[in-house]
Amino acid sequence: VQLQASGGGSVQAGGCLRLSCAASGRTVSSYYVAWFRQAPGKEREFVAAIRWRGGSTHYADSAKGRFTISRDSAKKTVFLQMNNLRPEDTAVYYCVADNSIILSSLPIAAAYNYWGQGTQVTVSS
Repeated sequence: VQLQASGGGSVQAGGCLRLSCAASGRTVSSYYVAWFRQAPGKEREFVAAIRWRGGSTHYADSAKGRFTISRDSAKKTVFLQMNNLRPEDTAVYYCVADNSIILSSLPIAAAYNYWGQGTQVTVSS
C-alpha cells in the first residue's frame, strides 16, 4: 500500500485544516488507517484511526471533540478534519496503515507497516 498525505499548511489558532491520505496499490478494505504526528523534539503521537471496513473510529484524547477522521471509499482516501487548532497541534502529520493491528495497538506507531510522507501543520498563536 502506498500512502500520499496532503493538506498541511499554516493557520492561526482557532483555524481549521483538512488533511488527506490517498491510498493506492493493494485493496485497503481490511486495513486500519491512522494519523500520527511528531513535533520537534518529541515522540510520534497517535492522533486518530479509522477501520476501513465499517468505519469505526478511535481518537487520542487531544483530538476528541476537535478532529474528525473519515474515509471516502470510492476515492480510497482518508481525511482528518482538524478544527479549533491550537499551537500545540503544530507537528508533521503522518498517514499510516496496516491490516494486522489489534485495537490495543492502534496508538503504537511501530505497529504500522505502511507510512506516507509527512505533511507539516503549523498553528500560530
